[in-house]
Amino acid sequence: MDWTTGSFQALGTKIKLSVDSTSRATEALERAQTLINHLEDQLTVNRTVSEVMLVNQQSGKSPVTVSPGTYQLIQTAVQVSRWQLGFNVAIGPLVKLWRIGFPGAHKPTAKEIADRLSLIDPEAIELNPRQKQVFLRYPGMELDLGGIAKGYIADQVKDLWQSLDVKTGIIDLGGNILLVGSSGHSDGLWRVGVQNPKQERQTPLGVLTISEQAVGTSGIYERKLIIDQQSYHHMFDSQTGYPIANNLASVTIVSPTSIAGEIWSTIAFYQGLSQGLPLIEAQPGIEAIFVTKDLQVWTSSGVAAQFVQVSQPK
Repeated sequence: MDWTTGSFQALGTKIKLSVDSTSRATEALERAQTLINHLEDQLTVNRTVSEVMLVNQQSGKSPVTVSPGTYQLIQTAVQVSRWQLGFNVAIGPLVKLWRIGFPGAHKPTAKEIADRLSLIDPEAIELNPRQKQVFLRYPGMELDLGGIAKGYIADQVKDLWQSLDVKTGIIDLGGNILLVGSSGHSDGLWRVGVQNPKQERQTPLGVLTISEQAVGTSGIYERKLIIDQQSYHHMFDSQTGYPIANNLASVTIVSPTSIAGEIWSTIAFYQGLSQGLPLIEAQPGIEAIFVTKDLQVWTSSGVAAQFVQVSQPK
């Protein structure tokens, strides 16, 4: 199959978009890039100006009216956060405190962490669906959509492409993969590599053979802070204020939508292997690959036959 591919920097990562050249390829790529940049402008918390930053800046002061799409995403994130399973959209104060993956990253004091924990409360986020308003009840509260925004944006790009009648495409938002249509192989299936957490990027631990779905990973190998020979990753436990502590290196989710993959990869990683695997088994249409720090691999039943582990370079 002939592909038309475009790549650019956005969302703090490298974006790679590919469509079948027989589709409206140029238009599909240009409009997708415009859409991604527009949604980043609305949702980012890594700049001083965005819809989400305005909500944060008005915490403890007044409700903020946001666009319908931003409201819908925040509403979804708040609902999931209130499940108390490990996903927390109010995690912003901790992310900003540690700054892992950003200039100025450091290990905060125990008092600094304790001071932030009272602010990480999804129950203190007030939503007004009629007026599309969001209010953070206490000064210092901050939303952080980093655990869900890429999935939402990928799904929006897929909707755009389908409206343009794109038959086959790959949306790659820095490793969050969303597949569109048939692969072009004789069986119509896609082959997607799952990253080896201990190797350079593009080094697969195994390969998934799947239909048109999303593949997304939460892991400890991308962004980290090393102090006194101890490594701290960027996925935080909102109960302790420290990075999640378990024996997992990554969790990869296969799901119908990219946003579902982001939600469940975060939850499954937080829950750990013993609780996360049965939790995933109970979710219709959601499958998972758990990789421990010593590269042991565990899969949910629905994806076991679709994942083949490959030999690794020493």
